[in-house]
Amino acid sequence: MEEQVSNQPIIVPVAGGKGGVGKSFLAANVAAALAESGARTIAVDLDLGACNLFAFLGLPNRFPGIGDFLRAKRSRLEEMLVPTELEGLFYLPGDGKTPFMANIQWAQKQKLLRSLRRLPADYVVLDLGSGSNFNTLDYFALGRSGLMVTTPEYPAVLNMLTFLKNYVLRRIETALGDRTYLRQRLRELYSQPMEGQFGSLAVLEQELAEEDPEAGEVVARVCRDFRPRIVFNMGEDPSDLGLAEQIEESLRSVLCLEADFFGFLFWDAEVRASVPAKRPFLLESPGSAAAAEIRRIARRIRKFWEVPIPGSAELLLRRLGDGFFGDG
Repeated sequence: MEEQVSNQPIIVPVAGGKGGVGKSFLAANVAAALAESGARTIAVDLDLGACNLFAFLGLPNRFPGIGDFLRAKRSRLEEMLVPTELEGLFYLPGDGKTPFMANIQWAQKQKLLRSLRRLPADYVVLDLGSGSNFNTLDYFALGRSGLMVTTPEYPAVLNMLTFLKNYVLRRIETALGDRTYLRQRLRELYSQPMEGQFGSLAVLEQELAEEDPEAGEVVARVCRDFRPRIVFNMGEDPSDLGLAEQIEESLRSVLCLEADFFGFLFWDAEVRASVPAKRPFLLESPGSAAAAEIRRIARRIRKFWEVPIPGSAELLLRRLGDGFFGDG
């Protein structure tokens, strides 16, 4: 039975600290898996400077989208929705043809954020650009949680951690409102690396609390309420999941965050073949191991999106390839 569309869709941002980790592939196919389960789903290309989500959905790059909406050619964002070959799955194009759309103005961004929250869907999956500019961080903040995609390689993991650091600092800065002197302290931290002189958000919380007790609580609340969901892509061996322990330690000690590990996809040659075939991978290779894991990730989103899952890395390693958390 199809899930009932509410006024507030569940928003699933998909981000990665760097390009090439497979976030567009994952966004497209997780959206397809959610639609396959009976949920009305919209896949949104928010990489406005380098849109490519259409290729992973098997669509041509010829539809008007967010760029046209922001230039006021259309009054409602849902007018831009494009049906796909999978029933219940719609595509919202971005804008890869107009220069500088990745650097939209503040008023345009607010208009876009409001409209995304009102899209007529059960799930809205956002494919975000790489890096951690303010617009990308603010798009990621649309969801209470977010999927972080990384390959099991040190540079990709480090870039993911840097993205999460900048995201948390951005959330704290926004929550601090007009406390200019405190916001300046945060801006000084954006340019510092995760390791080395950055220190810990626990130290920052203490520093801010000495200036303003309410500001210290803001830091604590942001860290407490945000729980990223991490997916490893293009893994070669289950032992790659050993990185999860290091990631957990860095997040706890530096950012005071807890994370859940939502999936592990092995490298699969069929993934590359699905783009020239002009079909979503989930439909082109439905019986593959990667397609099975994508469906598991979609089930985890439906069942556990707002539920903390202690020991998720250990559970994922134990049942890799067979499902976990009792989701089959």
